[in-house]
Amino acid sequence: MNMPRRPGGSFTQTDMILNHLTLSNFRSYTRLDLDFQPGITILSGGNAQGKTSLLESLFYCATFSPLLAKNDSQLINFEALNESLAVARIVASFTRENRNDQIEIRIIQEPTANGCRTRKEILLNTQKISAQKAVGSFPAVLFIPQMTSILEGPPQERRRYLNILLSQSFPGYAQTLTDYQKVLLQRNALLKQIAERRADPAQLDYWDEMLAEKGAALIADRAQALITLNNHADEIHLQLTDQLERIKMNYLPSFDPNHNEKEEGNFPAPAELPEPSEIAAAFKQHLHSIRQREIERGVTTSGPHRDDFQICANDIDLGAFGSRGQIRTALLTLKFAEIDLIKEKTGTDPLLLLDETLAELDERRRLDLLNRLNQTAQGILTTTDLTHFSDKFTQKHRVLNVSQGVLSAR
Repeated sequence: MNMPRRPGGSFTQTDMILNHLTLSNFRSYTRLDLDFQPGITILSGGNAQGKTSLLESLFYCATFSPLLAKNDSQLINFEALNESLAVARIVASFTRENRNDQIEIRIIQEPTANGCRTRKEILLNTQKISAQKAVGSFPAVLFIPQMTSILEGPPQERRRYLNILLSQSFPGYAQTLTDYQKVLLQRNALLKQIAERRADPAQLDYWDEMLAEKGAALIADRAQALITLNNHADEIHLQLTDQLERIKMNYLPSFDPNHNEKEEGNFPAPAELPEPSEIAAAFKQHLHSIRQREIERGVTTSGPHRDDFQICANDIDLGAFGSRGQIRTALLTLKFAEIDLIKEKTGTDPLLLLDETLAELDERRRLDLLNRLNQTAQGILTTTDLTHFSDKFTQKHRVLNVSQGVLSAR
């Protein structure tokens, strides 16, 4: 594996290390100031005490998008919302490549003539910056129990997973995704106008060109990412399953430049992966060939916005037939493979965030996971039951009790 062993919580110059976190009016926290150190920190406490909210705040620093909330306004502390101007604030100070950095996010709900609006400000080292440019500055990998939807849920859950991962690890991906979504919106609006005989079908030529260009870049990055992720995941999954299971990820794009639309099958192998320009040319031709059908439907039916991928263990589709233990282990494999992919693409080990990870694993899988965690540069874990961890593990790492948003040493 790429990640070296780090006995005793030591770390290397390539690691990103969170040093301090400040929360103000974020979720259940009215105020939190907490120092961190390399290695593993375990947050122990009952349900609804603030453990997951702390992880959520850190992952928000990586993605600038709420994971458990429906929108940003739900991240603001309930009592703060009683004020005419409500502000939630996250400040993470961290070391990366021997450089001290700070990312600050302000989620602001303010009054307007028609009620109120919620916006956010992102500051990197005190300078305001867009989310597209800031993403990747604070790389983090998160596991929460709800993420079983990556395997068991609809395709949009897997697309969201890929978009979050690639935005952190592939330079320019977040901006290309934003551009693609804007083009898609414009093209769909035009298709409806054409269907209503309020626009000329020839106007689609421009939007087809734009959609093909942006879409091809997304397809190429997703294909490459899944190839790389699969290479790392295979070895990791063998370790976590005592050499019993081989894992495989199959990319199922709605448009394949070699075979157009596909219902089953895999994207080309690495040696056969087309260049983005080739994908764009084939995609543009494909859009032209299905133009009449899309006009009738009034919507773009093919492209990265309809992609999917499949995760199999020993050639069994885990989303359809995997046990809870298998699904949970496969997700853990994905998370450790994400670390390796981000390290490979950016040169930096991300922060690992694991929520109630051991709860549904048998004893053997727990031991395999704990051994793997001992190799992690920095991780924050939560649990409602410390007995899931071995005494040796808890004695080696930092344990904090969490009660009603207050953290204290064990």
